[in-house]
Parts: sequence; structure tokens; C-alpha cells
Amino acid sequence: MAGIKGLVSLAFAGSIGMTFVILACALPQYKLWWPFFVVLFYILCPIPTMIARRHTDGAGGSNSACMETAVFITMGFLVSSFALPIVLARAGVIFWGACYLTLAGNVIVYLTILGFFTIFDMDDSDYAMW
Repeated sequence: MAGIKGLVSLAFAGSIGMTFVILACALPQYKLWWPFFVVLFYILCPIPTMIARRHTDGAGGSNSACMETAVFITMGFLVSSFALPIVLARAGVIFWGACYLTLAGNVIVYLTILGFFTIFDMDDSDYAMW
């Protein structure tokens, strides 16, 4: 039952993070949908790690070159998702308030993704078969 509560908490946190990103785009004083492009980074971020986990041997551990490359690419996506709203705000494309809402949404969504991988990586959980 504790796994279900964790899963529901992750869903709630993810929806709050996405609400911040949507508010950055849809509030009447902002009205520009440029900050919504960070959602592309949310989708791309876990893909290299999931592919590397599939191709890493159990005996090799997490120090393989494949896993290190996947972490490097994942960090590139993560840094890019934080840099995009800052660059757009500095260029005058979006307002700083939209930038701050997008950055707050980034923090919440990435903590949710981290929590998801933490919950599903546990061997004693019922969700480990996924």
C-alpha cells in the first residue's frame, strides 16, 4: 500500500510542475507559449538512462562507459531545460515572471522524475517488474 501512496504523490507532484509550466505560458500578462518547449526536454531526459540500463551488464555495475555517456547526455538535457527559459527571458522573448514559473516547474518535474526512478529501481517493490 505504501507503493500506491508514493505513486499517487508522484502523480500529484508532476501535475503541479506541469501546472507551473502551463501558467508560464497561459497567464494573460505572458500569453506566449515559448516556455512550453521545456516539455520536450522532460520527454527526452530519461531516455538515455533507460537505454543504458538495458545495455549495462549486472556485473559491470554503473561505471560502464555506456552508463557514463547516458548520464552525460541526460545532464545536457537537464541543463538545457533550465537554460532555455533564462535565454528566452534575457533575449526579451518572454517575461521574467514566465521564466521563474518555468524554472519552478522544472525543479518540481525533475524531482518527480528522480522520485519515479528511485521508486521503480527498488528491488523489493511490486513495481520492479516494470
